[in-house]
Amino acid sequence: MVRNPFHLVEFSPWPLVGSVGAFLLTVGMASWFHGRGVVVMVLGLVLIILTMLQWWRDVIREGTYQGFHTSSVCSGLRWGMILFIVSEVCFFAAFFWAYFHSSLSPNLELGSCWPPVGVNPLNPFSVPLLNTAVLLGSGVTVTWAHHALMEGDRFNGLQGLFLTVILGGYFTFLQAGEYWEAPFTLADGIYGSTFFVATGFHGLHVLIGSCFLMVCFFRLWFYQFSSTHHFGFEAAAWYWHFVDVVWLFLYLCIYWWGS
Repeated sequence: MVRNPFHLVEFSPWPLVGSVGAFLLTVGMASWFHGRGVVVMVLGLVLIILTMLQWWRDVIREGTYQGFHTSSVCSGLRWGMILFIVSEVCFFAAFFWAYFHSSLSPNLELGSCWPPVGVNPLNPFSVPLLNTAVLLGSGVTVTWAHHALMEGDRFNGLQGLFLTVILGGYFTFLQAGEYWEAPFTLADGIYGSTFFVATGFHGLHVLIGSCFLMVCFFRLWFYQFSSTHHFGFEAAAWYWHFVDVVWLFLYLCIYWWGS
């Protein structure tokens, strides 16, 4: 039998279960918004969390214990992560397009000015500036962890990853407080819509990235990464740097220029 360096994955239930969970979560959130309970939404969320845990377990087992992640497989994974980040760039480009479409040429309904009449924007030099410093600091710590891992320094790698996860959690805490105290809401016209959708999806990406890095922290803790075989961490670091760059554009365009 001729062997090849590629990994032919076995049948897995997780794509189907994850799709069903995403569908139930979407329908459940719509039902919740209309006051019809949270049962369907919670069921969808549970299915998604179950899919995440089980699918991650399978991938970790394939790469760490079964040796299926050869150099050719890792090359394919790298290209897959690159294309995924490109798709995320397009995702956020749509939000910036919507924002600039309304802000560069505000119509009469908005008062022919930006921000629209009656909207008090957030001070860009208070919590948003602190959040910028927090995310830039997390970019430094994840780079520190990456270099430590490449040099085989497990202790400094764990330190850098731990600090990155803490900073990611602190960013989420600050953004939640900012949303709670914001003088406008999602219902305040195009300004509220573009602000909360763009920054809200970025906050979701910070949560996902924090979970990604937390998984990498525990994998490094259990000696599942080496100086030459740690693509799981590299993918998390790429994703985190992407989140950092998107926030810089959000801060400059929406918080600073838009105020």
